[in-house]
Parts: sequence; C-alpha cells; structure tokens
Amino acid sequence: MSILMIRSKVKAEHVTEVEAAARRVFAALQQAQPDGIRYSSCRLSDGVTYMALLELDEGVENPLPSLPEFREFQENLKNWMAEPPIPEQLTVVGSYRFF
Repeated sequence: MSILMIRSKVKAEHVTEVEAAARRVFAALQQAQPDGIRYSSCRLSDGVTYMALLELDEGVENPLPSLPEFREFQENLKNWMAEPPIPEQLTVVGSYRFF
C-alpha cells in the first residue's frame, strides 16, 4: 500500500481562504462519495503548513481532478503558496484502522 503525502506552506494571510476552499473540496467528496479513495488534510503546528494524504485503491483513477471544487482549489493555491509543495510517496509499514 502506498500513500501520497503533500506538504504545502501557505502565506499566513491566506490561511482562512485555504481552509475554506479545503472544506468545499471535502464537502464535494462527501456528496460525490467516490469509491476507492481516502483523503485527508491537516494543518501543522506552525499554522501555515498543511499535509495532505491521498490513498487510492489499486486500479482506481484519482477522482479529485474531476471535482470543480478541487480544480478551483488547485488554481487558487498558486497565489496562496509561500513555497512550492513537497510531494512524497509513503510506503505504509503498518497501520491500525488508519489506512
């Protein structure tokens, strides 16, 4: 099982906008209920760094790009980012009811 983790640092003045946009993405996911995806977003303790985790079941195409809310979020991130995002592929060694 592998997970994509993306760390992103945003400009402090855009935190409220980032979180509102992320909530819209999660609301759209909740409404669409796509199968085979697990997705989360967390704000780290510095208040401006976010970590997103994405897991897709084998053979499942990522449904996020098909959501207008996600495309809008991605477009706006260009202006909200303080530095380029850092994507990392994670390999799960063990998990208890997390993945």
